[in-house]
Amino acid sequence: MSDAPGPEAPFRPRRARVVGLVCAALLLLVMLVVSVLLSRSPDSGWTGIDTVSALVFTALVSGVLVRLVSVRALPTADALVVRNVVFTRRVDWGAVVAVRFGGADPWLTLDTDDGDNVPVMAVQRADGEFAHREARRLARMVQDRTGRAPAA
Repeated sequence: MSDAPGPEAPFRPRRARVVGLVCAALLLLVMLVVSVLLSRSPDSGWTGIDTVSALVFTALVSGVLVRLVSVRALPTADALVVRNVVFTRRVDWGAVVAVRFGGADPWLTLDTDDGDNVPVMAVQRADGEFAHREARRLARMVQDRTGRAPAA
């Protein structure tokens, strides 16, 4: 069985997602254990409010980590919906002029007919050959939906 996504599957990073989610979970677990141990230690001066504050802060940091790794690009019939860390943008297939994934860029970039460059953080250089296959898959999607090959 191949680990390659289907032709219409969403684009998602692999390595960053695994590392980020594991780090978020470990951060929460470690802070919970440390907070409970400190609150039970009579000489620590750690109070219940300290425990709650530490856990709330840790939950916020973990939430940011989860958001960082939840980037994706979802192909639909008429557009690619790109969800990066802060913004989500819908790019019509016909608006894609080029699919670039090369040089020192950390992720794939779409050049659009209005002159914008749209980063697609879901396809990340850190994923190695998997990312290159995903870039080729996206270029094929653009070609299939527009009838023209995007520039590379």
